[in-house]
Amino acid sequence: MTPNVKRSWKRGSLVYVALLTMTMFLALSAAARTEDAKKDAAAPVASASHNAQDDTARLEGERRFHSNCGRCHTAPPKFPPRMMSTIIRHMRVRANITDEDRRLILRYMTQ
Repeated sequence: MTPNVKRSWKRGSLVYVALLTMTMFLALSAAARTEDAKKDAAAPVASASHNAQDDTARLEGERRFHSNCGRCHTAPPKFPPRMMSTIIRHMRVRANITDEDRRLILRYMTQ
């Protein structure tokens, strides 16, 4: 082989390798986007059911607040969750609030 043919062959090989590398990169990129799209499509279903559970628990907490605490108190302003937990813990003893009531009332009061 002459030197020109060798250089030409090397350039052709490099072009071929570069095209092959780009093709593989694009294929992997497309596969990653497809996986992301699948995850994004599944996310609203999970968050929708999570939101529905949160709403149900909050509404149940509101109902239990009015039946247990509303006899003597109006809903206080929003306090930080840690402070509200302490308040409810103290009232749990005085008002005979069950642990389930405490948990739901706390969720209602901190959301």
